[in-house]
Amino acid sequence: MVKWVDSLVRPPPAENGGAVPIESVADILERELNQVIEEWLTRVNKEADLIQIPLNNDDRTGHLPHLIHDVIHRLRLETGTKGLVSKAAAEHGDLRRKQGYTVAMMVEESRLLQVSIFTTLHKNVKELEFSALLPDVVTIADEVDAQLKEQMLRFMAADDSERKKATNTL
Repeated sequence: MVKWVDSLVRPPPAENGGAVPIESVADILERELNQVIEEWLTRVNKEADLIQIPLNNDDRTGHLPHLIHDVIHRLRLETGTKGLVSKAAAEHGDLRRKQGYTVAMMVEESRLLQVSIFTTLHKNVKELEFSALLPDVVTIADEVDAQLKEQMLRFMAADDSERKKATNTL
């Protein structure tokens, strides 16, 4: 949904005659999905502990569209509504464990996702619907943290399962 505001509220781009399109945070994230992923990958590639796991870009970023779509879905829910547990997050926890990640590495990836989302929103600040910005930032942080929790639950469940198997074989 695009809204138009008066040029006194925001400086107008020259080509549209004084009005600036205003979008929701969810709409901007949906439109800028690839930018969020590129931003995240750039940040990840600067982290020595994360790049020690040799993955190609597709393997490193393949989970992001699903996690970001879960964030977008959550933003579109009625205020205060909890989203469903992210199946994509659970699968990501399993995958990262198999790939040799540590808990700390997964926490860092999650932190970088939030930074990348907020950086992308900042780059699109002129198009943002300001009245919903702060509540949406809280929702994003809550959703990404909930996803991280689900990743950790699956990650630790797999660890527990392996410990039990090892104990039974002794």
